[in-house]
Amino acid sequence: MAALSAAQAGARVSVLESTDRPGTKILMSGGTRCNVTHDFVEAADYHGGSRNVVARLLREFSHEDAARFFREDLGVALKREDTGKLFPETDDAQTVLDALLGRARESGVAMLIGRKVESIVRDEAGRFAIATTAGPIEADRVILATGGLSFPRTGSDGSGYALARAFGHTIVPTTPALTPLVARSGGMHERLRGVTLPVELTVRIGGKRAWRGAGSFLFTHFGYSGPVVLDASRHVARAGLDAGGAAGAAPAVVVASFLPGESEDSVDRALLDVSENGSRRTVLGWLRERLPERLARELLAAAGVGAETTLARLTREDRRAVARAAAAHVLPVLEVMGYKKAEVTAGGVALEEVDPRTLESRLTPGLYFVGEILDVDGRLGGYNFQWAWSTGWVAGRSAARSTSAEPPEAP
Repeated sequence: MAALSAAQAGARVSVLESTDRPGTKILMSGGTRCNVTHDFVEAADYHGGSRNVVARLLREFSHEDAARFFREDLGVALKREDTGKLFPETDDAQTVLDALLGRARESGVAMLIGRKVESIVRDEAGRFAIATTAGPIEADRVILATGGLSFPRTGSDGSGYALARAFGHTIVPTTPALTPLVARSGGMHERLRGVTLPVELTVRIGGKRAWRGAGSFLFTHFGYSGPVVLDASRHVARAGLDAGGAAGAAPAVVVASFLPGESEDSVDRALLDVSENGSRRTVLGWLRERLPERLARELLAAAGVGAETTLARLTREDRRAVARAAAAHVLPVLEVMGYKKAEVTAGGVALEEVDPRTLESRLTPGLYFVGEILDVDGRLGGYNFQWAWSTGWVAGRSAARSTSAEPPEAP
């Protein structure tokens, strides 16, 4: 997107691609369907740097602009799913990648494949000398669109951070985000593998609520996955950092309500109401109306309450235990999965060190940052792609307007 917008603004542009295949992460995204963007995107959907800066950049190239760009400029028909996610009608990420690469070629962008950047030096005249694995290249302006550390086999191996540091930039400590959670072995997740349901999760750090969200939840052989888990993961991974220490220094507590919208107190009151009416139903029967039976049995076992206990015979202690197990269940989370499974990286180049109007470095004129390398990460649902489109568009046009438009020099 940065290359396209720069080329369309009149610049001569080369893309230095470190791998032998550009756009691999696009092909992997959205279950290989590519969740292009969301039908509504705002700064509140992001974490990390200043929300005011994020909001400004999203206004420059909004989700509506992105959808229009793909539909009208690139000819990619999009469809909206019930979740608000926008996908290509083909349900094939290759459609998106082909459209972007095709338009780049039409715009005169040179795709230099297999050129991993090893170092960048700016001379006194303001021109950049770029050392790559395939020889040197020079340019008037440089845009770093290297990604973070997530899915390193796609080329986002963290090397962009070293390039940024070489110019004096601060790197906000990085952690995996949008990644599954790993549980301690022997837990109920192993017995409930494959069970999925809507769940409300709360992440607590130091006894205080750091985040709350709801969505689809999946028990797996290693722990937990599903959209709500992925959204929670960045807060779990950054618990120590958010508490003023190091990543992992302050463990996060993840609390699940398997009855979204209900609390321990509200479930207790509901159980009290039916028990006072002398109901002959069992507590398992009551839970089974609300939850998968396998999960209901596990929760009763955790509460220490017999599945065949009638509601009328539940003691106050039993009611509280059942309510706690169902609506305030502490998940035994051991850690988050690492960067190999993370869809995005939290942390990165400090946002205050770039011009919010152009994304140009405040420390090095002519150097720009876009996408995941910046200290901004979005929640699941196309938000991180939108951040890529918005920042790429802004930086590309800004760089083109400030350059002499001379072609990069390469051997």
